[in-house]
Amino acid sequence: MKHPVDVHVGKRIRHRRWLVGMTQQQLAEKVGIKFQQIQKYETGMNRVSASRLWDIAAALSVPVSFFFEGLSDANNVAEADYQSDVPVDILKDKEALELVRSYYAIPETQRRRLFELARVLSDVA
Repeated sequence: MKHPVDVHVGKRIRHRRWLVGMTQQQLAEKVGIKFQQIQKYETGMNRVSASRLWDIAAALSVPVSFFFEGLSDANNVAEADYQSDVPVDILKDKEALELVRSYYAIPETQRRRLFELARVLSDVA
């Protein structure tokens, strides 16, 4: 049976990998394992050891603590995904991840203008 913490950590691995545009194969190669093992970690089927999590964090350029963010209680991982209309964990929303990746692909001056436009539009809504 999957432990809720393992599922949470696996989801955080998958979302960070996706955010940086890395495939399971690429992450596996950086960590020195088979991509099937990454699949098992991401689904929570296999637990990630501390040393392996350290290697994954380095490969994904995040601190190890990143994988535990949003985990308020090991017995209550299935907390509400949304408070009002804003996701508690933005990494759970694939559309938001795509938006963030696209946003950072825009040159900085244009990105600032887009940010200001979004701020104005959100105040109108």
